[in-house]
Amino acid sequence: MSWQWIHSSSTPDMTSIKEQAAVSRLISFLQEWDGTGKVTRSHILENFILANKGKTGPELEMEFSQGASLFLARITAWLRLTYMYGTCLDQQLKSIGIFLSAANGQRYIIEFLEIGGVLTLLEILGLKQLKEEAKKESIKLLQIIASSGRKFKEIICESYGVRSIAEFLATSKSEETQEQVQILLDTLGHGNPKYQMQVYKGLIALLKCTSPKAQQLSLQTLRTIQTIVGKAHPSIVGSVLGVLRSLHLEVQYEAIQLIKDLMAYDVQPAILQGLVALLKPSRQETARMQAKILEEAGTLHLMESLPVYIQQAAAAKAIGILAQDSRELAEELLFLNVVHGLMCAMGNKDHTNSQRQASITLEFFVQNFIVVENYVKEAMGEKLFQLFMQDATNLYLNMDAVQADILASNIVNIPADFLARAKMDWPERESSPEEEMQPEDNYTSPKPATS
Repeated sequence: MSWQWIHSSSTPDMTSIKEQAAVSRLISFLQEWDGTGKVTRSHILENFILANKGKTGPELEMEFSQGASLFLARITAWLRLTYMYGTCLDQQLKSIGIFLSAANGQRYIIEFLEIGGVLTLLEILGLKQLKEEAKKESIKLLQIIASSGRKFKEIICESYGVRSIAEFLATSKSEETQEQVQILLDTLGHGNPKYQMQVYKGLIALLKCTSPKAQQLSLQTLRTIQTIVGKAHPSIVGSVLGVLRSLHLEVQYEAIQLIKDLMAYDVQPAILQGLVALLKPSRQETARMQAKILEEAGTLHLMESLPVYIQQAAAAKAIGILAQDSRELAEELLFLNVVHGLMCAMGNKDHTNSQRQASITLEFFVQNFIVVENYVKEAMGEKLFQLFMQDATNLYLNMDAVQADILASNIVNIPADFLARAKMDWPERESSPEEEMQPEDNYTSPKPATS
């Protein structure tokens, strides 16, 4: 039987004879589908896609003489039998998409779900042998389903969808596809109170994956979902601080933005403590990573990319941003002995960006808190302190190895009572940005104790 599309034009006042003829054509069409192989079916689907893209539910029903569901059922059944082998998979998914995306066609979504459509789409995402394009089409269909209402989001989540979707985001090699996955996860996190925490935890878990794009997109989505969930989960602290090891600046940027958001939640103290701790990487971990680099590359020129040093620089930068955004946070950081950590990072001769970021951040504390200025000046010595005050950003270029060692081995520890007394004397009124950058000439702090 040569291919013809089954619908023929007719007047609204269709006679019984014409109705019978339309039904006869539908039956013939379905019989042809049932009795043919993949080559002809592929041809049928290609024609269907070209002829029906963008049609509404009622238009599809008219096209199939009120029997569109019969064709959808056949496509879906064929999909479930052959998806593992990739047989005509793109055409199958695109054809199903015409039904699922049809305006006033929610009945098609329900019918698709009733025969296990969601599970099939999720399984497609995890099959390594299938092409990326087919998986992208599966994501699009899941987006359509999720956008159709709360109960449909719940069905996806109940089918272990969050895990399958998150794992696909972590392993996908296409940034375009990953962006589509982000949209899907964001949709699942909205208007889905029963499973929003599951989506939230799935995004946190993604921060430990090795795909920079997946990390970036997960961080962006977490910022939105965090406001919906309300309470920050403790596991987010280690995960977001770990992302600061990324070599990719766009990932670090999103991590710092999320850290800024998390200052409004009860994980604030843990994050601040974590950031300060990152300014002094443990010797054991540093030695282990150095040995690994030497073993793999056989050279020390890669020391600049040592993850703990990248993390150290990012932590110094994040601390500076938080301190400048909030005087209250700056005070909390001082009580955590951030000055000692920043000076240690400034003395890291193996990583110039750590030196630079720490120096810039310490400059802010020195300019805004005179008690800090006194202790830093005492620890650095007159000459190094003058170099620091003249050009903090480029100090690492102008100091020698001895001065770097002085910084790295500093024992600055501003007593808590000094900080508390200084805090009491700080003016209550709001200061302008210009005033914030001026030395506090009217305040006299105790001189650092000398041994």
